[in-house]
Amino acid sequence: MSHLKAYTKLHFIIFIWGFTAVLGALIRLDYLSLTWYRMGLASLFLIIYILLQPKQRRLLKFDLKNQLKYMTGGIIIALHWMAFFYAIKISNVSITLITLSSGAFFTSLIEPLLFKRKIYWYEMVLGLLILTGFYILLKIEKVDFNGVYYALIAAFLSGLFSVVNGIYIRHQSGVQLSFFQLFYGFIFLTVVLLFKGQLFQLPLPTYTDWLYIIILASICTAYAFTQSISLMKYLSPYTVMLSINLEPVYGIILAVIILGDKEKMTTGFYSGSSIILIIIALNSIIKHKLKKQNY
Repeated sequence: MSHLKAYTKLHFIIFIWGFTAVLGALIRLDYLSLTWYRMGLASLFLIIYILLQPKQRRLLKFDLKNQLKYMTGGIIIALHWMAFFYAIKISNVSITLITLSSGAFFTSLIEPLLFKRKIYWYEMVLGLLILTGFYILLKIEKVDFNGVYYALIAAFLSGLFSVVNGIYIRHQSGVQLSFFQLFYGFIFLTVVLLFKGQLFQLPLPTYTDWLYIIILASICTAYAFTQSISLMKYLSPYTVMLSINLEPVYGIILAVIILGDKEKMTTGFYSGSSIILIIIALNSIIKHKLKKQNY
């Protein structure tokens, strides 16, 4: 795959991710049920895809040494989506997405811990500026802090998942990694629902909800999830993380168009959000330039 084709596909996937947040707001299910349906159906779509491709069936081979990796990634992404959808339900798409954009900053902090390198001073300074930006936004909009709190948890888990999968994908197929992680995430949520006594009392989606869930599970999850992991083989982490900063932009525009007045924020919110996105992009640019100087 050429660099241009991979880059174009990446932006299409980021646009889909922006639409994911809107679907989360449109679907009337609670955050836990929604995540369970999403991961279950996405796993089903992926296994059907693999079975229909004779050359891909080997990907279903049970490899014991990698199962813990699959399970770890699956649980992380399940918790991420639970926090993400919960934040949307108790606040709105715009606030959740702008907070989620801090995932790039969390990635820059998690990476040194996993790879045992020092944390650079500029990462801490930019991180403090981002937190200051969020504080100002909270004051401007006077939103419930709980929504921002859970969106920050989702952002942290997103950063952790990116770093972990950046290691795993070096040795495995994107389709294989995606299927097993989604499947284990689904199993994890099933166990959670069982212990909560809710597994056999899950609310049934309406016809409209089913339509949105199928789109969410197939295009926004099975397809986008698999392709995003596979693209890590063709694009640098810098390019991916810098491009992902556009997800809130796409998502907020879609939310205003589709959800209307509920998503219309003040001028101060959009100004503050722009500053936060610029700081996050600046973090990626500085990190990339310093890395090039070290080689």
